Amino acid sequence: MMDGSLLLLGVHGPELTPDEAALFTKLQPAGYILFSRNIISAAQTRKLTDDLRGLHADEPLLAIDQEGGRVTRTAAIAPAAPSAPALAARADYRKIADAAALTGELLRLLGINFNLAPVLDLDHFPQTRNALTGRSWGRNPQRVIDYAGHWNRWLRKQHIATCAKHFPAGGRAVSDPHHDLPACPATIEELLREDVIPFTALMPELDAVMLAHIVFTNIDAELPASLSPRVVRRFLRDQLGFDRHLVLTDDLDMHAIARRYGRGEDVKLAIAAGNDLALICHDTASAETAARAIAELPHWMTEEARDRIEHFRRKKLRHPLPWSDGKWQKTCRDLATLATEFEESGASESPVARY
Repeated sequence: MMDGSLLLLGVHGPELTPDEAALFTKLQPAGYILFSRNIISAAQTRKLTDDLRGLHADEPLLAIDQEGGRVTRTAAIAPAAPSAPALAARADYRKIADAAALTGELLRLLGINFNLAPVLDLDHFPQTRNALTGRSWGRNPQRVIDYAGHWNRWLRKQHIATCAKHFPAGGRAVSDPHHDLPACPATIEELLREDVIPFTALMPELDAVMLAHIVFTNIDAELPASLSPRVVRRFLRDQLGFDRHLVLTDDLDMHAIARRYGRGEDVKLAIAAGNDLALICHDTASAETAARAIAELPHWMTEEARDRIEHFRRKKLRHPLPWSDGKWQKTCRDLATLATEFEESGASESPVARY
């Protein structure tokens, strides 16, 4: 038996291949995530999302990481919106709203309905190569609430579902989880005093939450937050009350997870911990192994996750905008004009900026 309904899967290239179409039709995953490798033109991208949508009777999740700045998956076909640090430095709420609204327009034209942003991590180590370079709204919890919250609000006004990340405190990593598994000694009490504040303050306006691949040794010394029942079920859901939100792992293909857990064990741990979705962004060939592993979990556990996914699908997802060359060109022009008003810092060495 297989259960692909709790998977969010990557797609190999810019076109849906017959083998992929057959696999996805068989597994019926909750949805898909697009990266730069999937995007070579606006028309091609819209056809890809339409083709993926056509494999499902109900609206699938069609996700992307479109944060602005260097984490812009559409950089090959459209100007990038200003990054979170650049917008925060300007502290102009009108520009933040413009960046988010234009991002939302762009994504809906491309057929995308779910943006894995905003980053709510506090920037504890701005000089450290921990994957957050150029992505955080700041160090002060109130400023992150103000700026990221405003951006989140305007993106949702364009009918794009959003996802806060990386709970509970991705900014405390001193290394990059794309390369290895960071560890942090922070306690729940310390996280509550700072890092968790933006998540709880914006809770009513968040559609989903993504977990960090970090071991918090004084909370769960054995498992990273993304796979830990102590973090997901007890802390995020039970203690903080995120019981109706969609909760998902970060990419399980990152070395932080892939080098320590086999495919199958990782997704079982993820769902057992309280996640609703397991992300397999690159090694899609292993999706059947993941689906067989999920089918081995207790029915109540998978049914609980499916209920949340279905609620998210019904309440949060919208169909794409009708395609318009004129609208696409205007959105790109407006993004280009906005981008000229901001200076961006140097390139990140993290793979997150290159995917």
